[in-house]
Amino acid sequence: MKAENPPTYRNDTVLNLPLEVQAAAWAVDAACSGNPGPMEYQAVDLTTGAQVFHFGPMHGTNNIGEFLAIVHALALMEKQGITSKVIYSDSYNAILWVQKKQCKTKLALTPQTKPLFDIIRRAEIWLRTHQVRVPIIKWETQKWGEVPADFGRK
Repeated sequence: MKAENPPTYRNDTVLNLPLEVQAAAWAVDAACSGNPGPMEYQAVDLTTGAQVFHFGPMHGTNNIGEFLAIVHALALMEKQGITSKVIYSDSYNAILWVQKKQCKTKLALTPQTKPLFDIIRRAEIWLRTHQVRVPIIKWETQKWGEVPADFGRK
């Protein structure tokens, strides 16, 4: 997401965020061309508008990308000692999968998807062996518009 002129009622971000959205946050999102197809995901810092990380593309599904984006953000925040931010995701399924510590995908395990399944297993192990220390909040697209990490391909 490009830096914009923030509304006059915000002095904590360069993005045009609604008041109810916390700027001390990372927003995550995934994109997939086809489902399954080439999948990628990213995180954007809501204070600066900067991309925090990007992964992919690799063969997968959008839901898997949304799940992995949250886990990637959680792991990176833990590694960097960040506990004062929140994570926004527009994927109810991914948030639920993270809470259950399991990626409930129906994607078939094939030679093409095996590398992705290896990453999924690593993410699930991370979730089972680490404490989630930051809130994961559902991004309310209907109220707030597209999540700032959106790839803009709709």
